[in-house]
Amino acid sequence: MVGGTIPDFEFKYEGSELDLFANACHWRNYWSRQIFPYLGKSVLEVGAGIGSTTKLLASRAEVWTALEPDSDMAAQIADYAASNVGAGGSTVKVKVGSLQSLEPDARYDSILYIDVLEHIKSDAAEVKLASEMLKPGGYLILLTPAHQFLYTPFDAAIGHYRRYNQHTIDSLRPGILTTTKSRYLDSMGMFASLGNKLLLNSSQPTRKQIVFWDRILVSSSTITDSLLNFRFGKSLLTVWQKS
Repeated sequence: MVGGTIPDFEFKYEGSELDLFANACHWRNYWSRQIFPYLGKSVLEVGAGIGSTTKLLASRAEVWTALEPDSDMAAQIADYAASNVGAGGSTVKVKVGSLQSLEPDARYDSILYIDVLEHIKSDAAEVKLASEMLKPGGYLILLTPAHQFLYTPFDAAIGHYRRYNQHTIDSLRPGILTTTKSRYLDSMGMFASLGNKLLLNSSQPTRKQIVFWDRILVSSSTITDSLLNFRFGKSLLTVWQKS
């Protein structure tokens, strides 16, 4: 079932990549398998965008709350949820705003930031507040772009303040959280991104490039990442647990 309301909210997302990456099904399936064990009954997805992650994972929770500051995007998720009432037996709630918009006593088993934290200027303050909204034993799950040396005009164009490595992401970790998982993903994509950085420096990938990356490079990375012990990749997956 679907719950929640869509109030007026002034934020409008300026990036143009969400639709472009919406069909990157190999990539979404790859990283999502990594977080299945950490999805609890009550999940908060921060920066839900147009609902790609909600559609993929909401059925794994009893209550999935999609939090999105752009009201137009939130409305798209609400439309999807309304047309899939009862799918998987889960309840999908859609809320417009940020963590500060939620009820002060709201608590969750899992909180997700899927390619979102890099868009938030005050990332340390965001992570601290998110940790306070976790139930004891709950998980904070972060998927972020990796390595500042891969920062390109594309990052700037879609509002990325930064990219992360294991050291910089761990520097944000509040003391009440411990690291459960920290690994780089998409090693083949990292080499492709480095080539783009050095040779093309493109501000926007083409649809053909996205299809090639998703079908060929990501599929290859599912093998090479393991062989490299997840030490290289263009994305960083981090899971922290609350004490």
